[in-house]
Amino acid sequence: MVKFLKYIIYSLFVLLACTSTTRQKKEHVIMRDISKIKEEGKLKALINYSSTSYFIYKGVPMGFEYELLKKYAEHIGVELEIIPIKNMDSIFTDLNRGVADIVAANLTITQERLKKINFTLPIIITKQVLVQRKPDGWHKMRKKDLEKTLLNSTLDLANKTIVVREGSSFYTRLKSLSNEIGEKINIQTVPGEITMEQLIEQVANKDINYTIADKNIALVNQWHYPNIDASLTISLDQKIAWATRTTSDSLTLSINNWLHSYQQSKHFKLLYNKYFKNKALFTSRVQNKYYTLESGKISAYDEVIKKYAPELNWDWELVASLIYQESHFNNNAIGWGGSFGLMQMMPQTGEKFGVDTTSNAEQNIKAGIKYLKKLDKIWAKSIADSTERIKFILASYNTGPGHVIDAKNLAEKYGKDPSNWKDVSYFLLHKSEPKYYKDEVVKHGYCRGYIAYDYVNEIMDRYRHYKTIMDEQKLITSN
Repeated sequence: MVKFLKYIIYSLFVLLACTSTTRQKKEHVIMRDISKIKEEGKLKALINYSSTSYFIYKGVPMGFEYELLKKYAEHIGVELEIIPIKNMDSIFTDLNRGVADIVAANLTITQERLKKINFTLPIIITKQVLVQRKPDGWHKMRKKDLEKTLLNSTLDLANKTIVVREGSSFYTRLKSLSNEIGEKINIQTVPGEITMEQLIEQVANKDINYTIADKNIALVNQWHYPNIDASLTISLDQKIAWATRTTSDSLTLSINNWLHSYQQSKHFKLLYNKYFKNKALFTSRVQNKYYTLESGKISAYDEVIKKYAPELNWDWELVASLIYQESHFNNNAIGWGGSFGLMQMMPQTGEKFGVDTTSNAEQNIKAGIKYLKKLDKIWAKSIADSTERIKFILASYNTGPGHVIDAKNLAEKYGKDPSNWKDVSYFLLHKSEPKYYKDEVVKHGYCRGYIAYDYVNEIMDRYRHYKTIMDEQKLITSN
């Protein structure tokens, strides 16, 4: 009897220990659903830095999954924060501990993955394909002769070495396929830092012979590397979706409701065609010297901006974002009221800093930096936080410091923090309303403050993209 009681006590102890361990595992999945996301005003997304998902082209953030995420973020009224994926092997861990709220990485829905995370409705349906290299001189060969040199059946994969990421759905599929054909497929694995597109490039460059990719990605890369072939399908249809936490049911439901509606619109079809059907657009993009993924450059003026930005103690990417906002990097641009050059200075301001419409790009940037430094001195007296002060300076650059000072005074009058941009920007946004522009603390009258309000938000948002992608470029080049 004593032994039996000891056994019962031991069993209970083991059960409690297992329950505790289970709870511990569950506690690693943070509780952050759509209500918290809306409260904080930010949706954080892990996304691949690639030719189809997310990149910078001629100064503009682009990409199929990026633009889709942006549309959804706008739908729920929050800002989108992009976090490039550094290691595909850790994305679900990062998701569950709150690094991001969503993963958009051309992910296939699998039963194994559903044990860890949720998936949204499918974004697209695709298949897995073998990526192999055509022989040298392939473009001179007849189609039938070319086909004879390629693997044309899954049976041909026997004893071939295929390189994939171990944590990918491709690895699982190859294991199953090896069993199905009754022959060994040699699977060589790579770490999560290696992307699908990098493996495709390795095939094209003769570093490896075979890899597996999603058909939508493989076909786009075939435009870039015409010596690869992606015609051999190795799977049934695969559902590609976004990943969310198991504790984010409301977020998942919200995305699904939005997707169900948006995917039926012409906008979704145009977006999909833009990235996966338009070969001419893709080719012109990747061959452009300001396709950042290839060139590492944002504009023709990167080096000049880097030269003068330190005088202001700003990141050069922030100055670049301002310049894009003003002129789209066109030094010959002439704007409303006679503003000119890369930094679109007004004639009277330009005269004070020694530039006019005949000044070259470097002179224009140098003068613009001097003007920004003057604005910095004005705001340094009342805004101690240099990061917060940037937004006051940007708004002043757009609409003049007087209107921003008025908004600051209104914030103070209404009991808000006059040194906090979020509080001050509310009054700048509404400064076209009589209640505010006729207030006794306002000295500069009516202002379409919503223009300056959007101006600051757009520059800061673009700056974050520039900074994120240029940091990624440093990692790529260092490796």
